[in-house]
Amino acid sequence: MKFVILLCLACGCPLVRADDWPQFRGVHRSAVWNETGIMETFPKDGLRTAWKAEVGAGLSSAIVANGRVFAIGSSLEKPKASECVRCLDETTGKELWRHAYDAAYPDWAFDPKQNSGPNATPIVQDGKLHTLGQMGDLFCLDAMTGAVLWHRSLMKDYGTKEFTGGTPSPLIEGKLLIQPIGVEKGPTVVAFDKDTGKEVWRALDDPWTYSSPLVISAGGVRQFIVWTPKSVTSLDPETGKVWWREPVDTTNYYGSATPVHVGDKLVLSGMMFQLDAAKPAAKFLWPESKSPVKVVLGACSIPWFNDGCVFTGKNNGHLVCLDANDGKVLWDNDQITSKAGGPAIHITPNGDSALLFTDQGNLIRARLDRAGYHEMSRVHVVDPVHPFAGRNLIWPPPSYANGHIFVHNGTELVRVSLKVE
Repeated sequence: MKFVILLCLACGCPLVRADDWPQFRGVHRSAVWNETGIMETFPKDGLRTAWKAEVGAGLSSAIVANGRVFAIGSSLEKPKASECVRCLDETTGKELWRHAYDAAYPDWAFDPKQNSGPNATPIVQDGKLHTLGQMGDLFCLDAMTGAVLWHRSLMKDYGTKEFTGGTPSPLIEGKLLIQPIGVEKGPTVVAFDKDTGKEVWRALDDPWTYSSPLVISAGGVRQFIVWTPKSVTSLDPETGKVWWREPVDTTNYYGSATPVHVGDKLVLSGMMFQLDAAKPAAKFLWPESKSPVKVVLGACSIPWFNDGCVFTGKNNGHLVCLDANDGKVLWDNDQITSKAGGPAIHITPNGDSALLFTDQGNLIRARLDRAGYHEMSRVHVVDPVHPFAGRNLIWPPPSYANGHIFVHNGTELVRVSLKVE
């Protein structure tokens, strides 16, 4: 084993360890954190911050792999805009390398009230880091050195529009990097060879989406699930062929929730699907109405499916528990975060309870079950700085790795210990 590790490092191939967080929502894109020895009650005098680092503006989460932290952000000094990918030492926060490039941001993006920057979370695998900028710059970088291995301009190659296709986080399936993009006329999803950047397939003609996709195994095949303002669609991740498609019109009522898959169920915000066990197909279960207000429960919150229930944050700041069979509300709690515009509640199960991170930078340990919400402890982690609707928010989900929480508050990345001392 030592020989294998040394060989991989010598070849410039950082290994992803069991407790790393190498992509959006973790190893399996499920936001589950299996580490033990994590605090159940937070100290009254607050948590210990290991380090802070300026990483630029934007709404991207950081990722963690093999002792390194990767983050992307923007720097805006009119008339010049640039985006920068940074690699930091996980323990010290020291910058190991950076890759910066010019980005042609529109004039309105320079308004400080916008805090404009990249929204897609990078992904690292097999020693290669893939990042997506807000103007459609898709890079593959050497994770050890930051050297550019390939680059695609989605704006130039596909006609993506400014700030419309840079929010969904890239996904790797086999040899492919699969990316939803934003164009007025053209493909909604494009698959690239992850090692060369060459297009392999393209699919759909839906509007651009905020929702990051997911690949699942169901019906005897692999299925790429993407939610757009026109539909929920399952594609063959190898070819882009449509397996199944459910029309759902949420135009002008965008949701950003990533699909969540448990057993034979697939949930997207306020929608539940029954997956066919014998073939790639799905049945829409609930709600009865497909009106946007029913299917987009929380624009910035991703559901947690557990114990026959769906737990999710709503657009009014409430946390609700829904019966997975029929979608009926079992309980509703309004004490988690503010009821003002843009609330977010990110749920990460850990042990026999869950960690809830809110748009106000608060971390909560609670048990969630059919009977109700049982808060165990609450602490403030970092102040929000992203302006929205007259207040500051934190929208990126945090990352959890090696006993710590990593939070990008809109300009700054903090690493805070959650280990039991």
